[in-house]
Amino acid sequence: MEPASYDQPAIRPALAWVTAALAGIVAPVIALTLLGLEAAPGSLAGAGGPILAVGIMGAGMISAAIAGRFWLGIVLALLAGAALLMLAGILAMPGASVPLSIVLIMLVASISFAARGTLFARSGAGRGWWIAVFVVGGEAAMLLTAWAMPGALPDWLLVLLPAQWASMAVQSALGGNGILAASSALIALGGTAVATLLVWRLWPRRWPYAIMFTTWIGLSALVWHWPVAA
Repeated sequence: MEPASYDQPAIRPALAWVTAALAGIVAPVIALTLLGLEAAPGSLAGAGGPILAVGIMGAGMISAAIAGRFWLGIVLALLAGAALLMLAGILAMPGASVPLSIVLIMLVASISFAARGTLFARSGAGRGWWIAVFVVGGEAAMLLTAWAMPGALPDWLLVLLPAQWASMAVQSALGGNGILAASSALIALGGTAVATLLVWRLWPRRWPYAIMFTTWIGLSALVWHWPVAA
């Protein structure tokens, strides 16, 4: 069922939409552009996955949490991902010209992040978008820390992050690998989306949260034992 019936206040706070734009497109565009201007192809290639993942997550999760509309989160996440992918192509990022597998990865990631945002909208009412901002900020900080300082964060911690699943899948596609190479990450993103929407559908019942968290841990273990090909 399309989770689009939850009513939010008619007037959306301008700050919320500005935050979604900053997290989903402005900050990632600045990051990609600065890396491109530094003319460091190796750095740009390695940053592609984390930056695209953060952009998709920021646009999809925060927008869905603001509006309480699942489909809107997906659309805006895909638009952000497409814009960042186009910019990556302009900057000659290696692999950015191989879009087919990346498109599927972006779609699955967008669905997963929008599902979480929609749940935040329902469970947090008008404050749901703040929850989304904190989640996006926390996962983005860990993702970018892991990229900038390899080894600074333990692998078992990173593998718990849906943003990391998206990052690994995008990075794999940028490396020229097909969909099968990122199967575990895609299964994890899709599985968490289904579990999250179950919680949304049965809200305000709390017992589905146990299913959601169990699914999340189980899928994290899947990614741990079935790594994404780099």
